[in-house]
Amino acid sequence: MLHSTTTAADKRLALRAALATGELLRFPGAFNPLSARLIQDKGMEGVYISGAVISADLGLPDVGLTSVTEVAGRSQQIARMTDLPALVDADTGFGEPMNVARTVQLLEDAGVAGLHIEDQVNPKRCGHLDGKLVVDATTAAKRIRAAVDARRDPNFLIMARTDIRALEGLPAMIDRARLLVDAGADAIFPEAMVDLAEFEAVRRAVDVPVLANMTEFGKSDLLTTRQLADVGINIVIFPVSLLRLAMGAAERGLDAIAEHGTLEPLLDQMQHRSRLYELLDYEGYTRFDTSVFGFTVPTDRHPDEG
Repeated sequence: MLHSTTTAADKRLALRAALATGELLRFPGAFNPLSARLIQDKGMEGVYISGAVISADLGLPDVGLTSVTEVAGRSQQIARMTDLPALVDADTGFGEPMNVARTVQLLEDAGVAGLHIEDQVNPKRCGHLDGKLVVDATTAAKRIRAAVDARRDPNFLIMARTDIRALEGLPAMIDRARLLVDAGADAIFPEAMVDLAEFEAVRRAVDVPVLANMTEFGKSDLLTTRQLADVGINIVIFPVSLLRLAMGAAERGLDAIAEHGTLEPLLDQMQHRSRLYELLDYEGYTRFDTSVFGFTVPTDRHPDEG
């Protein structure tokens, strides 16, 4: 009730331990705090907080328009709703290395388990769009070094994302990934890989955990969790999937109102009120409220008390 009962430090330890098993961890993207609770309820291993989703939620394209405080605030709202570790998209770190350092500490304070910093030119673009640019190797490494040096909890995961594959090819991407690991990255996020063979090549090239982005309508094949696990991928994210599903359902509902004047034919597609209340833990709030109002404040004082 109210907040997760698991501390941020314990969530970070849990993520480190889970990554050490070598098993694939599923991190669907939460588009709001309540969806994070649903992700946990469905047995997933973690929650992803997508920069594209935060932008879309604000009615903005994913072109670097959000601020670090907006991302930190939304991350805190989502992380508090789940006992699962949350991984957040921190874009380019929102500026130069000093800004990256501040970003890390703000997101630590928000209670997430880790973040990823990318090597795009600031302001960035969605990783599956054409026309993006990346910084030089030295700048990319400085961002990661700043992030590593700034964290206060050594278990806070610093992941490096590289977008260089779309510009210079797979060999350049592998070279960049190795450079970022040398700079201190705990894990690697190779963006916009084309197929399973490319993910496998990255997995062979580095000795840290590797993340696969299974976003729909992008440049990557939509691979199954079994395929990714079989080549040793450690985390798979579905960053915008739940938002897309929810918005698709919302569109169909609005169309039904416009056409039929009622949503009755769609009732069986809606989350029932009882299920919503279950996720919101109405019973927990009721028990808490009852215990407070049922508490009797002692009024009798012992004669020896003042």
